[in-house]
Amino acid sequence: MLDNLTQRLSKVMKSIRGEARLTDSNIQDALREVRMALLEADVALPVVRDFVARVKEKAIGEEVIGSLTPGQALVGVVHRELALLMGGTNEGLNLATTPPAVLLMAGLQGSGKTTSTGKLAKHLSEDRNKKVLVVSCDVYRPAAIDQLATVAKQAGVDVFPSTATQKPVDIALAALDYARKHYHDVLIVDTAGRLAIDEEMMREIAALHQALQPVETLFVVDSMQGQDAVNVAKAFNDTLPLTGVILTKLDGDARGGAALSVRHITGKPIKFSGVSEKLNGLEPFHPDRMASRILGMGDILSLVEEARKGVDEGEAQRFAEKFKKGKGFDLEDFKAQIQQMKKMGGLNALMDKLPASIGQMAGQSGAVDDKSIRRIEGIINAMTPLERAKPEIIKASRKRRIATGSGVQVQEVNRLLNQFEQTQKLMKQMQKGGIAKLMRSMKGVMPGLRG
Repeated sequence: MLDNLTQRLSKVMKSIRGEARLTDSNIQDALREVRMALLEADVALPVVRDFVARVKEKAIGEEVIGSLTPGQALVGVVHRELALLMGGTNEGLNLATTPPAVLLMAGLQGSGKTTSTGKLAKHLSEDRNKKVLVVSCDVYRPAAIDQLATVAKQAGVDVFPSTATQKPVDIALAALDYARKHYHDVLIVDTAGRLAIDEEMMREIAALHQALQPVETLFVVDSMQGQDAVNVAKAFNDTLPLTGVILTKLDGDARGGAALSVRHITGKPIKFSGVSEKLNGLEPFHPDRMASRILGMGDILSLVEEARKGVDEGEAQRFAEKFKKGKGFDLEDFKAQIQQMKKMGGLNALMDKLPASIGQMAGQSGAVDDKSIRRIEGIINAMTPLERAKPEIIKASRKRRIATGSGVQVQEVNRLLNQFEQTQKLMKQMQKGGIAKLMRSMKGVMPGLRG
């Protein structure tokens, strides 16, 4: 979602980084570009003003002017202030209370509350080993009650039944009593939303808060709402003692100003961000890492964490042994790597966390998207085990059969075989010590990398 902002800011940062000497003039020019980039990304004007003023104050101080590499020092200031704008550090959920810890979900209709409830339940169940109960108090939309039941089943957590004829506070208190009696660690309460803010909705959620006394009151906001998201956040914050924010649809194609504005406006930490429709598409929000991504530096730490969660260690060990022994990298291995990547959220999710310059290089080299990856998997599935092990035997007649079996043109099969051949060459280079060259080439892109 932040692609446009990232492209603009990474270009500005690259030009600043190369400056041997900073003057009032080139600092002003750089900050003007930063200001325009933020405004175009739909960041609230008061937020932009404060941010630029803080960066300028630090930039004209000795912190930058006295540095041996003033350009890089200024980039550091922008990065730090961007992270502070979004909260500085990650703040996790506060579950330090007598069980069950009650989490109240608030937000407008369509913001992603119900999906986020399921994602959060899955996160707490699988990553934090909590026994979770979810309940819907949205009596105005029976579909919302059914949706939460479906999502809870997919997440593998318990759901407390409710109906459209009940009162929201009665449902919530009954669920809380059930959670206590059945030793649940966490109760997540999904509330009703409206298409816009109205008094009835605010009174209802305030009554739920009063009855439940939740340990966390989380405001779910659609990142694609832009300036509207900020106004809605302020209204909810004025009515409820919010404890945190969940940003949804960060993988969308909107300009992303909400991510940079909502913390400043509400004063409440962004605790999670929704990065896909899948139930595992919820990430703890790290302001410093997000600042790196926005400035085109990538988010390698989150990438490593995703790899740890998504990669099958046994499969990775088998592949490493095969690679070390110098045995051939075949199409079965190629397919296995694709499946591992899908577990980590797909190619787009991975590319989003890589430094912008690497992503651009991948784009220029004709890197495939998630749709193409599914097509590749289909082509490999249409091959015999022998063909996967020995791709060199795949000649014209075999190509035609594989193309027919996978529903693609022969040219697609040829393209896959060419890509696979290039990958094989890269693997051989790495076996011969070429990885050292690869790491050296990445140092310029990732300043923190050491050889």
